[in-house]
Amino acid sequence: MVKYDAYQRQLDLTFSALADPTRRAILARLSSGEASVTELAEPFKMSLPAVSKHLKVLQRAGLIARGREAQWRPCRIEASPLKDVSEWLEHYRRFWEESLDRLENYLRELQKKKKHGQPKEKSHDRRKS
Repeated sequence: MVKYDAYQRQLDLTFSALADPTRRAILARLSSGEASVTELAEPFKMSLPAVSKHLKVLQRAGLIARGREAQWRPCRIEASPLKDVSEWLEHYRRFWEESLDRLENYLRELQKKKKHGQPKEKSHDRRKS
């Protein structure tokens, strides 16, 4: 049970970090390679401290790591929390695929019945003769 709780906490942290479009954009940028805070801040109309706060959220969620090379502190993406999210979502993807497959089969059966001349349901005429 302890492992499940840690797993749930990590998912909560990851989803919380991914909820913000700025943080998703930062991750998208980092998916193409390491970058400094200044480089990450360029496309946004916000201060460096504001970008740093976003980076701290991403780092706390384990989605990025920050290195140290002399005066340069590059950020890089860490994919393992995203793998956990992908695995969690896989369950729901299978659920929807199975549901849609059942719907497709049902619609095919209805079409077959219609083609083979199955009588239509009688409509009830409410007018009095």
